Amino acid sequence: MAVTIRDVAREAKVSVASVSRALNGNSNVTDSTRNRILKVAARLRYIPHSAARSLITRRTHTIGALLPDLFGEFFSELIRGIDLAARARGLHLLVSSSHGDADEAAAALRAMQGRVDGMLIMSPHVDAEFLHRNLPDSVPAVLLNTAVRSTRYSTLSVDNYGGALAMTRHLIDGGHRDIAFLSGPEGNFDASERLRGFRDAIAASKRKVASRVLRGDFTEESGHAAGRKLLAAKSRPAAVFAANDMMAIGCMLALGEGGVRVPADVAIAGFDDIPIARFVNPALTTVRVRIVELGRSALEQLASRVEAPGAVRASAQTPGCEIVVRASCGTRGAATTLDGR
Repeated sequence: MAVTIRDVAREAKVSVASVSRALNGNSNVTDSTRNRILKVAARLRYIPHSAARSLITRRTHTIGALLPDLFGEFFSELIRGIDLAARARGLHLLVSSSHGDADEAAAALRAMQGRVDGMLIMSPHVDAEFLHRNLPDSVPAVLLNTAVRSTRYSTLSVDNYGGALAMTRHLIDGGHRDIAFLSGPEGNFDASERLRGFRDAIAASKRKVASRVLRGDFTEESGHAAGRKLLAAKSRPAAVFAANDMMAIGCMLALGEGGVRVPADVAIAGFDDIPIARFVNPALTTVRVRIVELGRSALEQLASRVEAPGAVRASAQTPGCEIVVRASCGTRGAATTLDGR
């Protein structure tokens, strides 16, 4: 039979209430009593009943994370950052994804209600109305990479616009006068902001720069398909700036298969600086997003709101990016930090 809290209390010669207080970290237990209880619990291999603890503490000690996808290095690094910060605080992580569907995102939020103390939400379908319909006011939330601005929710967004603006300027300053941009999916906040940064940099350039936009969906396959389109075009661009590294790598592969040399014939740059970016050949010039730190910061913000409801004011933060210059764009140099807005 499973060991119960009463078994621990009997062996430690204390009350059930004392065992509960010791295991929950309450301060109104002496150190010697706490140590005796913990030793008995370990010896008996007692596992606290999480549901019962939740009824007492009104906390599940679990954080929910809703992401648009779970595939790819960006999301694995983001989850790693969230998980590292959660474990440091003794919290568990419950992860779900919407796979680009608003109904799935809503269903995931509803399924987590009552099972988590707060939510981290990154979804292209999230706006104020969506949150009002699907997330109770009592559930703290931090929104990642979102256009939502609200006094209720803290937001943490990559400087998509500033990063794309700076990378486009870098390519122009490198002498490229015909630049193709591989955009992300329609309706995606990150994609639209990166496209906006690209277009504004082209428009503001004092040099005459031709530009073209090819639609992708943030996958290697869409980058590869875009590369094949460029191979078939009457004229090739001097440089390709992809809205994320996965598309940049797919495009680089397609160009190589067509006999086009990178960067001798076409320069390529990406966005995110996923771990594989530095190991492809040639190594990829990119806009560095500190992905692990993004996840860590989001979790810490949320945990602060969970632990002190009403005491932490909602904030909107946009951490800065860095231009990391590697071999794929034909120039070499150190990372250049861009201040967040």
